[in-house]
Amino acid sequence: MLNSVPALIKPGLLALLAALAGCGFQLRGSSPVPAAVQPLAVECSRSMPGEFCQSLREQLELGGVELKGTREADYILRLSGYRQDRRASAITAQAAAAEYILRHTVTMELVTAQQIPLLAPTDLNTSETYRYDETNVLAKQREEEELRRQLGDRLAQQVIFRLAPMTEQRIQALVDEHSNTEKDPETP
Repeated sequence: MLNSVPALIKPGLLALLAALAGCGFQLRGSSPVPAAVQPLAVECSRSMPGEFCQSLREQLELGGVELKGTREADYILRLSGYRQDRRASAITAQAAAAEYILRHTVTMELVTAQQIPLLAPTDLNTSETYRYDETNVLAKQREEEELRRQLGDRLAQQVIFRLAPMTEQRIQALVDEHSNTEKDPETP
């Protein structure tokens, strides 16, 4: 296919492809989750919104991650503490909210099937600000609902990217470190 492209365009095209590859660009649907943490179970606490857990599972499956139940998986991704916060970030001269900030937070941790911690419980956050218009309340409610959905999707992506560094070598080093700590509790 490149043979039919004029010679001047080929170097530019190749440079663009190299730049995209070098900056971490990934096609939508490709997952940064390494095969080392598969099969993976996603464990959502009861307090988690179902839409968030479903979005995370869908994104993982689209990326080719093998999902299993907790008993069949080699690794368990635990999600808890989902919090949504809405606060006024600007007010009008009449002391009414002119702008709101939405913030979503989730706690994640990754353990092996033997309960060896690979990622300690970590809070992930995402936020978005939007203008509020008292004269168009219904449209602003719809906008807020859409922003909440987008924030959930962003949090799911953050969870996935936190799994990216989990190579076989890193996992083995963490397991070895845990075993050494279990044998010699005096080691800091």
